[in-house]
Amino acid sequence: MVTIDQLGLAIHSPLVTPSSRNYRPPSWPPPRDWVVVEDAQGNIISRWGDPVWRLDLWEGKPTSLNFGDGLVTHTTRIDGENADLLRLLVTWRLWGPRGARTVSTLLNFFTPLRKIVALCSKNGILTSDLMRFPAVMKQVSQVLAPSTFDNSVSELHQLLDAKQTLGFVLLDKNGLKQLVASKPRYKIAQTAYIPPRIWSYQINRLRECLEDYLEHRHKIEKCFQFCLDAYAHNYGSLTAALKTKPIRSRVPFGEKSYYETGCRYHGHFSLTAEQFGISELLGRWVVLPKEGDPEKGIRLLSSYLSLIQHAGLAYMCIFSLMRIEEASSLRADCLYWENDEKFGRIPILRGVTTKTDLDSDARWPTSPSVQIAIDSMTSVSSMRVHCAEHNPSAALSVEDKANPYLFNRAFEPWAAGKTNVYSLRKTTPTYKEFSLRYPKLFREKEMRITEEDFKIALSICPTLNLEEFQVGKSWPIAWHQIRRTSAVNMFASGVVSDSSMQYLMKHASRIMSLYYGQGHTRLCLNKETRTLVVNAMYEAMGKEVLNVLSERFVSPYGEERKAMIVVNLVTDPDAKKFANSAKKGEVFFRSMRLGGCMKRGVCEYGGVESISHCAGSDGNHPCADVLYDKEKAEANKMYLNSIEQRLTDAPADSPLHRSMEAEKRGLENYFDVINRN
Repeated sequence: MVTIDQLGLAIHSPLVTPSSRNYRPPSWPPPRDWVVVEDAQGNIISRWGDPVWRLDLWEGKPTSLNFGDGLVTHTTRIDGENADLLRLLVTWRLWGPRGARTVSTLLNFFTPLRKIVALCSKNGILTSDLMRFPAVMKQVSQVLAPSTFDNSVSELHQLLDAKQTLGFVLLDKNGLKQLVASKPRYKIAQTAYIPPRIWSYQINRLRECLEDYLEHRHKIEKCFQFCLDAYAHNYGSLTAALKTKPIRSRVPFGEKSYYETGCRYHGHFSLTAEQFGISELLGRWVVLPKEGDPEKGIRLLSSYLSLIQHAGLAYMCIFSLMRIEEASSLRADCLYWENDEKFGRIPILRGVTTKTDLDSDARWPTSPSVQIAIDSMTSVSSMRVHCAEHNPSAALSVEDKANPYLFNRAFEPWAAGKTNVYSLRKTTPTYKEFSLRYPKLFREKEMRITEEDFKIALSICPTLNLEEFQVGKSWPIAWHQIRRTSAVNMFASGVVSDSSMQYLMKHASRIMSLYYGQGHTRLCLNKETRTLVVNAMYEAMGKEVLNVLSERFVSPYGEERKAMIVVNLVTDPDAKKFANSAKKGEVFFRSMRLGGCMKRGVCEYGGVESISHCAGSDGNHPCADVLYDKEKAEANKMYLNSIEQRLTDAPADSPLHRSMEAEKRGLENYFDVINRN
């Protein structure tokens, strides 16, 4: 049996130390007035007996545990005795051995356990007596989410170790066996793959939005400072303007009828926007407010600044494989460049990840493109932190002032919710909410799913929700779709060969591959990102191998050689089977300029920087493991034209000229083969 001295709060937070009042319960069970959560000043946020525990300060965003025995629960009610049993279970998960280190881990425990306790309460029994009621036990599998069923069973199993300390057990070993036997069938649906056309369009629009901001950056910053000064003058100081509720007669951008002695007025904000040359910019990206409330006009500026932060967030996610929670927690110094002797400067994002491994200094290799997102977001963040510094309620730390978050809430005097504590992170909206909030960012017509879009999406994701994704409907982009699409594109860029964004995405994947090759990821990249990228690579490889069997791919040595290459492929062709075979090393496919390389193991040539060896234009025969892709003919025509133009400028008989001549002959060999077929 565990003693009180062996208990200790394991949650990862600067507010928790061995000297904290909430570090160890004084008794078991804890007294109802025992402090569970307190702030940096020692103010009590939640006590053990409270119906709701507020965990905002631990999580950095509004988060709570609702035990269901309050006056107003806004959720399924639980009677007092069962609510106390649930508190004991949560107390064990937080303060017991192997206690939860993050709030997300605790929520993964609390959510299914609360459903079981609520089930017992509904049936008029105590949770501690669940094993005595087989009819109620049979219902447990019905209330647990199928997607997290295995994790719920694992948590219930761990509670067996706490039987003596808790004084009861929910399900013993036989109960767990029965629960596992009644496990509901659950078909895991793949995250949708965003079709290349929509993918390219939304990237281009995000970039256009960010570049437009940077072009007008100094005008926006001057306008913002002018507005702050106007509020500070009418309220007496910027601090007073931030702390005082809006007084209509002091708003600098109002009607004459609201004048107050000693105040200055500048008319509607639209006049100020025109004065600073940003009126057209604002109208281009955000919806103009309705007339009436004098503060609505200036809130147009806040709306635009928030758009830039959201657009920058999306842009960074696209080029980094970050989760949205990770990207929204980045600070101003997140980007640095690592100098490599061979490959030059490689951009790296650094931040915090807690999903799989708690790491306050995780790394994500990225593309140089993210620089525009960071520059734009840093500009907006600096303006808003300047306001927060003058608001005592924001409670900025030294780090917050010196190195603010790139994504933060609006603290300007005219914005709603300006008294929030800075450390409580702003909840990130879904991608759909974000795009609906700013309807001028993506044009409805461009986001509608075409026949070709649907065909590609379904080929990559056979489990696509056919009710949600239909031809003619707008594509419902989600944050995790961005992660999956980025991963797939990095390893199968041939899917989007006619897209202007393909080269940029392929370039990003090469940087990441180089970084992988140097072994840095074993030390720095978080585990889930590695898993996502590797699985996406094999998934894409399986899809490409399936295509190899079609007439689309040909060998420079004819059909007999192609048959020899594919003879060992598994029967009953299926992309998923090929992906599994690729993982086992039974089959291999690497996309390259001419088509695909089927050589197992490392190729010293690769077909990336030069195709002369693959096509036999370096004085040798064509590679026996290469297959030419007919669908890359158009892209290779453009490449051939580029080579011919560069040849006219290259010095005769120079190494560069000879290299490009070989490249040209290789392309001509490629066209000879595919034209014969």
